[in-house]
Amino acid sequence: MSQGKLVILGAGESGIGAALLGKQRGYDVFVSDGGAIKDIYKQELAVNHIPFEEGHHSWDIILAADEIVKSPGIPEKSELMHKVRERQVPVISEIELAYRFSKDQKIIAITGSNGKSTTTALTYHIFKEAGLHAAMVGNIGLSYARQVATAPADYYIIEVSSFQLDDIKTFKPNVAILLNITPDHLDRYDYKMEHYVASKFRITMNQTKDDYFIYCMDDPEIMDYMQTKTIYSTSIPFTIMEPLKKAGGFIANDQLNVQLNDDPVIVSIYDLALKGKHNLYNSMAAGIAGRTMDIRKEKIRESLTSFKSLEHRMEYVATVRGVDFINDSKATNVNSLWFALESMEQPVVLIMGGVDKGNDYSAIKDLVQEKVKGIVCLGVDNQPIQDALSDATPNMINTGSMKDAVQAAFKLAAKGDVVLLSPACASFDLFKNYEDRGRQFKEGVREL
Repeated sequence: MSQGKLVILGAGESGIGAALLGKQRGYDVFVSDGGAIKDIYKQELAVNHIPFEEGHHSWDIILAADEIVKSPGIPEKSELMHKVRERQVPVISEIELAYRFSKDQKIIAITGSNGKSTTTALTYHIFKEAGLHAAMVGNIGLSYARQVATAPADYYIIEVSSFQLDDIKTFKPNVAILLNITPDHLDRYDYKMEHYVASKFRITMNQTKDDYFIYCMDDPEIMDYMQTKTIYSTSIPFTIMEPLKKAGGFIANDQLNVQLNDDPVIVSIYDLALKGKHNLYNSMAAGIAGRTMDIRKEKIRESLTSFKSLEHRMEYVATVRGVDFINDSKATNVNSLWFALESMEQPVVLIMGGVDKGNDYSAIKDLVQEKVKGIVCLGVDNQPIQDALSDATPNMINTGSMKDAVQAAFKLAAKGDVVLLSPACASFDLFKNYEDRGRQFKEGVREL
């Protein structure tokens, strides 16, 4: 018996995962994408006998759905969503659909403006090293729905965005991590920071006292929200500002401490695999998540010191004639760039630029003056960067391709310097996505 008509809007990894799970669980599934669908996804849909369309939307089919799974990339302001909302068709996100069929498993969900992917990967590393049957899903790797459909796990470590949280109804992680909240994607939230903050906090919406909420108490947006709203889960903070007398994570005497009971995890900050102040936060959050699931402290300590960082996130590429090259292509907002610069101890030649999302570059001006000897702009429109930062660094160069950018940066750099790709912008002007941008950077370095 059919569970009803399920229409999937958008045929990226998230949409295809939802389609496969929906079909498997007895829904009458139809996939609609206003753009082109990748060949590999079309083949999957065809093999699984799931009807689809691309390049347009069939309103009659979409509006006749019992339920719609909306891709995180489709804005509420689109004509498509106006029509759906007018007709009052129920809309959910892919993580909501996946949750329906994995409620009995343990779910650790991680969100924040910056550091999500690193913390998700580190948390997964801890769980895997502890011998648990865990899967890393969401915005990193396979979609949550695809994993539930094809290779169910006992623990799901999920990277979730605010867009995915906007369309949840019952989704309830056993452990929710909120790393930080800085301005990002405000175009999707009527340019109102409070709407974006509320969206991030939806991760706690359905939690009870039996669940955990792990949060950064050094983040003003998080702390302001928590002073006015009730969080029903067991809240555990982490901070680098002061030692804690209660459960949580903190830094003291150059040691990272995670205490959730009378037996704390203690690791020298110099032994941590991930360097930089921002990664102290990420390491504490992941360590606390491990302790909530009773992973032994020895395993957590080992994992925090053995983890290998992600591709495109402060990824060391090579040293060419004494110049280090670092790929931080995943830095798609100003705050990510700030963290990258903050962790640098060598003089920096910075490659930045791309699709500007209304960035305020003044936040990094002091760091640029202190650490950056030259900026290589890479994008179609570099004017906002030039206007904001040209007087903060002695050298500023415009380029129109990654190859040119790498060569220009290498010319500016001297032995002992670092060339850092940390764009602070989206990648869609010159590249398919941030991965494509990072790969082209690495190719450019190899060709030097």
